[in-house]
Amino acid sequence: MPGKVSPDDLLTHVFQRTGAAETDETVLQGPAEGEDAAAIDWPDGEGTLVVSSDPISLAASQVGQLGIAVATNDIAVSGADPRWLTAVVLLPTGVDTDVLEEISRDLDAAARDLGASIVGGHSEYVDQLERPLLSLTAMGATERYVPTGGAEPGDIVILTKAAGIEGSAILAADFGDDLDVAPEIRERAAGYLEEISVVPEAQIVRKYATAMHDPTEGGVTSGLLEVARASDVRLEIDRDAVPVREATATLCAAAGVDPLRIFGSGALLATVPEDALEACLADLEGAGLEAAAIGSVGALEGDKPELILDGVSITEPIEDDLYPLWEQADREE
Repeated sequence: MPGKVSPDDLLTHVFQRTGAAETDETVLQGPAEGEDAAAIDWPDGEGTLVVSSDPISLAASQVGQLGIAVATNDIAVSGADPRWLTAVVLLPTGVDTDVLEEISRDLDAAARDLGASIVGGHSEYVDQLERPLLSLTAMGATERYVPTGGAEPGDIVILTKAAGIEGSAILAADFGDDLDVAPEIRERAAGYLEEISVVPEAQIVRKYATAMHDPTEGGVTSGLLEVARASDVRLEIDRDAVPVREATATLCAAAGVDPLRIFGSGALLATVPEDALEACLADLEGAGLEAAAIGSVGALEGDKPELILDGVSITEPIEDDLYPLWEQADREE
């Protein structure tokens, strides 16, 4: 099955095999469930270096928009400003050099928009590839590192923008022709790709947050569960409080998928102390950014961290609702 490697497999095969990190006192946060970035003390003790890597395999015209956003979002939700990037670009053998030109141009434009510098990387032609593969490593510095696993009982859970932003754009692009949805709805959802970055809201929320996270595969539901498991807490979420845009709801209804369980890039999940909630939401509103309180953090009541969504307990990782659609489309080809 496509998608993320399971937390159990990561624990068995990856998280305990980290070289000298176990005894390196500069490693504040190494590989762990729910944590998408590493945190490293500067050697002189001044601040924290945050590092994250992400691959993306898409059409060249989407790399600048999505690749840079996917990599830098994990830096931003760790409390840092994205500053440096390395890019590994793997191209199918024989592809026209115009593809490399388009990718590099888009990367340059997207990085400039964020004020981030591309400082290195690698490019290569690979026989086994059918489409370009980009792997980005993003780095940034912060005086206050914010982990995924920092949620505390009594905190309030907030979500910026809305659920299913990236998933809506995917539905419009990949399945729109087969869905009974008006063209203007599809066009509106396709435009959500312009909102994938969460750097602006993370720069506001980080001074209040105990935890921040970028919901990606599996959507808001998966992102919430990752926060719960990383923080060893219980999250209680009111589905009706989770913002879902009209275009998202329409596309999801037509496709038979849950808007809270499709790719969620573009939204920021965070937990903030209850006494900081009003100020945090006011700052976001003042910057023209949508946000809502969607639930609360509680102490564990059982043996496992859990997400309680409208009274239903979720303790195990979920599959993104879009994967079965892609699999069905592949079978029908």
